[in-house]
Amino acid sequence: HDNRCDNAQRTRSLPASHSSQFAHRFPFLRACVAQLSEHNNIDIKGQNNPATSFGDAMSERSICVFCGSRKGVLPAYEATAIELGHQIAKRGWRLVYGAGDVGLMGAVANAAQAGGAETFGVIPEHLVKWEVGKTDLSRYVVTETMHERKKVMFMNCDAVVVLPGGAGSMDEFFEVVTWRQLGLHDKPVLLVNIDGYWDPLIALMHHVVDQGFADASLLDFVTVSADIDAVMAELTKG
Repeated sequence: HDNRCDNAQRTRSLPASHSSQFAHRFPFLRACVAQLSEHNNIDIKGQNNPATSFGDAMSERSICVFCGSRKGVLPAYEATAIELGHQIAKRGWRLVYGAGDVGLMGAVANAAQAGGAETFGVIPEHLVKWEVGKTDLSRYVVTETMHERKKVMFMNCDAVVVLPGGAGSMDEFFEVVTWRQLGLHDKPVLLVNIDGYWDPLIALMHHVVDQGFADASLLDFVTVSADIDAVMAELTKG
């Protein structure tokens, strides 16, 4: 049958009415419809769960990493991603990330796997080819939308670490910071400012506060770390 049903756990099952209505029009759906309910795993937080579950404690220490699907210009970016993967594995933690096998995403995942860490990847259907979905992870989840991806990643972690990245990484960063601002969670959000990469973003956040569009408390929701040693020190506090 169509491989869109293979090697993935989907976050939604189709209502019976939709299944019968569309399956006869699209042959590959006949196979998918039978499997979607099996792929809807209630043990994976974020699958149709309410936002109020954001504060739930994880059964194991899990670190969500937002980062670029490219390596960037400076070698330090990739080196930092690799070091983060190594440190997550060294501590017996689980990596939660966007399930890509390219750029910094691939670097952090491969390093974590090499060290024996559990890996939990989440990717939307339309990015499986673009970001080269990494199907050899401990858990590989395919979602229908970008928003579901962010929600599932966040609800399956204890803390968020943001490495250098582009618009997608900034979108993920600001979403979790906004959730914090709205009181939906109190998880640590760490911005890894390698060689000053995030300096303009940090300046923008101060500008937003200075211009009266956010309380000064916004700045307290983000911990800026210069390197992975500082990240690990923050994550192991208390």
